[in-house]
Amino acid sequence: MNISKQHITNKRKLIGPMKPEYITIHSTGNPNSTAQNERDNLNRPSNTSVTGFHYAVGDNIVIECIPPTTKAYHAGDGANGTGNSKSIGIEMVESGNRDKVIANTVELVKHLQKEFNISNDKVVRHHDWSGKNCPRILNYNNWQGWKDFKSKLEVKK
Repeated sequence: MNISKQHITNKRKLIGPMKPEYITIHSTGNPNSTAQNERDNLNRPSNTSVTGFHYAVGDNIVIECIPPTTKAYHAGDGANGTGNSKSIGIEMVESGNRDKVIANTVELVKHLQKEFNISNDKVVRHHDWSGKNCPRILNYNNWQGWKDFKSKLEVKK
C-alpha cells in the first residue's frame, strides 16, 4: 500500500503519544473535498480546533496526516475517552469514486490491523463513540454499508 506521509505541523492537533488499540472510521461530511484538501485544512494555521485525524483516504491517494502513534481528537468521546486516546482516526472523502475510496480504506485498515495487531471487533464507526451519524456514506439501509465494509475485513479461507 502506498501511503503519502504528509505529517501536519499544526501543534494544536498533536496531542501526545498513543498506543493504538482501535481504528475509527469517519467520512468527511463534505461531498466536494479531496483527501489533499482535508489534510491541508487540518494543517492551516488559522484552524484553531484541536480536532484531528490520522489518515485521509481518497479514490487515488491515502495521506498520513498524523502518525498513528500520536493521539488525535476525532472520536467525540472526550479528551480521555478511549476513542480519542486509543484509536486511529480515518477520514474517507465523499468525492470521487466511492467504491475506490472504500476499497482504499479497507486496504489501509487491514494494513494498520496487521501493524498494530488490531482485531476486527476493534474497527468501529465514529457513531460507536459519540452517536454521530458518521461515517454517513455507510449509513444507508440501517447501516448496511457499514456491515458490508466490515465483511470486507474478514479473512477469506
